[in-house]
Amino acid sequence: MSSNARAEFADVVIVGGGAAGLSLAHRLARTGTGDFVVVQPSHGPLRPPERTWCHWAEGPGEFESAVSASWQRLRVRGPDGSAVVSDPSPMTYRMIRSGAFEELVHRGLAGHPRARLVRGAVHGIRQYPGGAEVVCTLAEGGRLALHGRYVFDSRPLPLLPPARTVLLQHFRGWFVRTASDRFDPGVADLMDFRVPQPRHGLAFGYVLPLAPDHALVEYTEFSRAPLTSAGYGAALRHYAGRVLRLGPYSVVAEEQGVIPMTDARFPRRVGPSVYRIGAAGGATRPATGYTFSAVQRQSRDIAAALRAGGREIVPPPYSRRALAMDAVLLRGIDAGRIDGPAFFTDLFRTVPGERLLRFLDGRTTPREEFAIGLRTPVAPMLRTVAELPFLRRRTRPGAIGAPRPEENPR
Repeated sequence: MSSNARAEFADVVIVGGGAAGLSLAHRLARTGTGDFVVVQPSHGPLRPPERTWCHWAEGPGEFESAVSASWQRLRVRGPDGSAVVSDPSPMTYRMIRSGAFEELVHRGLAGHPRARLVRGAVHGIRQYPGGAEVVCTLAEGGRLALHGRYVFDSRPLPLLPPARTVLLQHFRGWFVRTASDRFDPGVADLMDFRVPQPRHGLAFGYVLPLAPDHALVEYTEFSRAPLTSAGYGAALRHYAGRVLRLGPYSVVAEEQGVIPMTDARFPRRVGPSVYRIGAAGGATRPATGYTFSAVQRQSRDIAAALRAGGREIVPPPYSRRALAMDAVLLRGIDAGRIDGPAFFTDLFRTVPGERLLRFLDGRTTPREEFAIGLRTPVAPMLRTVAELPFLRRRTRPGAIGAPRPEENPR
């Protein structure tokens, strides 16, 4: 036991209060899986700013009270301005703000007799026979040693695991208000490729209308390095003014993030009783950056495994088949063999909306994936498949940033 620290015990300790940590806490509270504690940073430099999480789902969901907007129709625009509009019924695309999500989960925890929320900074996790100890400094002062049979750690990784390909999905978004009605609240623009493209990777605009005169307008790149602050500002001004032609507008809030898109293998178990969850546990879809939906699946699987006493407490968020396809696509885009704007525009043009969203979420069958694969540039894909086994995996720095609006993922 750590010296000079008060000790407490629980069945489960959850480290981190982002989407992954709070989603797991919400699931454990609903299923009644033992005593659990959530360690969440207090307000200050360790606490991330408010973020946007988006996802697609069928019918009203359990987070409905935290959904700030939803869209039935999705649009992708090619570099030439041609638009592909998709109706993925019965799915809708939904926006959740992290503050509203946190309030929803905290309300549930407050009424749960076996749940506790701790505000503090975690300094270390130590294994011991039959469990693990989480040492933290509390917001009100003093040190606390939390002992749990299981510890689930959702904190960002300081280094990415070795990978053959790493692209960064980096973005800045502005919540804008326009002087006149400029948006169609019924349609979300997932990818608008009418922006200058980088030498490596791809770039697109992203528009989530909240009202005819209010929207989240975002500039996103999949590339090897993020832009400077001035670079994001210039890209957004160009997109809002020259491409969208919004006219006079004001920026009422903004968000920014960086997500590694990589074929790295993320260990989900890092000790006999310690597991990684969320982006740190591989819940980010490598080729898209989408995370929120996988986090929900992961949380449900963990709760079920704890109830059943299963050996595999944190199952893989995605199948090997999905990860293999993503590795090929990432390498093809990074090498310049695959035209990213054409690739994604053609997918939305040729694949039914509901099936495509399931594909992006990693929930399609092998037969469906084969049919989708026939609509991709086959020759560059095959060349990349042949090349991948000979590429060396390398370790690179990569603290995982805020998830995109999905889900920003997204």
